[in-house]
Amino acid sequence: MGQDQTKHQIEKGLHLYQSNQTEKALRVWMRVLEKSADPAGRFRVLGCLITAHAEMGRYKDMLKFAVVQIDTARELEDPDYLTESYLNLARSNEKLCEFQKTISYCKTCLNMQGTTVSAQLNGQVSLSMGNAFLGLSIFQKALECFEKALRYAHNNDDKMLECRVCCSLGNFYTQIKDYEKALFFPCKAAELVNDYGKGWSLKYRAMSQYHMAVAYRKLGRLADAMDSCEESMKIALQHGDRPLQALCLLCFADIHRSRKDVQTAFPRYDSSMSIMTEIGNRLGLIQVLLGVTKCWMIQKELDKALESTEKAQELAEGLGNKLGLLKVHCLCERIYRTKEQQRELRDHVVKFHECVEEMELYCGMCGESIGEKNNQLQALPCSHFFHLKCLQTNGTRGCPNCRRLSVKPGYV
Repeated sequence: MGQDQTKHQIEKGLHLYQSNQTEKALRVWMRVLEKSADPAGRFRVLGCLITAHAEMGRYKDMLKFAVVQIDTARELEDPDYLTESYLNLARSNEKLCEFQKTISYCKTCLNMQGTTVSAQLNGQVSLSMGNAFLGLSIFQKALECFEKALRYAHNNDDKMLECRVCCSLGNFYTQIKDYEKALFFPCKAAELVNDYGKGWSLKYRAMSQYHMAVAYRKLGRLADAMDSCEESMKIALQHGDRPLQALCLLCFADIHRSRKDVQTAFPRYDSSMSIMTEIGNRLGLIQVLLGVTKCWMIQKELDKALESTEKAQELAEGLGNKLGLLKVHCLCERIYRTKEQQRELRDHVVKFHECVEEMELYCGMCGESIGEKNNQLQALPCSHFFHLKCLQTNGTRGCPNCRRLSVKPGYV
């Protein structure tokens, strides 16, 4: 298959893919991969296969094609191709919750400066790295990366990237419980979709609606949460987007749990867990198991609740997800307090505080914890964040956290 024929077949596949005929598109692209002798064409078709498998939640296949793409980039001996293929490798590992690998591949991308595509891709690299740091609950570095990605988006007038970063920032602020910002950023993403998204994939609308639904639920606006989640789920079902379906099912279950309708919540958690397991979203599985734990606690089935926390703890330890561990210890503390088992209770209280210290989830001004309840937060330029009221009350001539880190021990 020559260069022109390769190009024609890739375009044919894209047309099929955009018309929602995904399996036909995949067959066309696989044929190109088998028969084309043009390395640049093969590189491009591998990019199409990586994107398609990412959207279907076939993350292991996505990784397999990313590895082949690296080899093709080396064959082409072009740093632009190599930068792009390392970004795809980083994204594949991010989807599979291999966060340390993601960070490592992102750093490789950023070190390959001077390529013509690096200016366009650095924003996407920063976003992927931020998502990985968030998966590891390293909040300051996550925020730093998201802010870098946002700067790249603004400097290059890249509205799609800005939309994706806004959704990640919504997720970030949901985790540290500033629900006002958790809603603001996905609403901003939804505005970008309305203003610029006529030619975009519908996944951007679905993604913003899902993050809005999560924030609405946290704010207790359950009817709004249900409306946004239903819109997101409708698009996810139309496009066979399994990862988003799993997240929407989790959100539906959480909404029903918030309404104390445990019997409706359980089957939705089960459906979400089934898809999360199938696609390999272990971070999502932790959220499902924590939701199931809370349902068992509502029903006062404390032994079943403990079974769920054990599974969640095992996953969180495997991923290095410290916030997941903190939530496990918090729930176990409540369970053992109810069971009046003092030794186990003390153990989880100690571990809970260790997690808070490790993640620096406290305000460097008032010393009170961050992420325990809904609170307005404000980040300084160094990406350390504090209670907004503390910054307004005390002001600052610099970051107290950075000052503490820079103080060197004295010599006797």
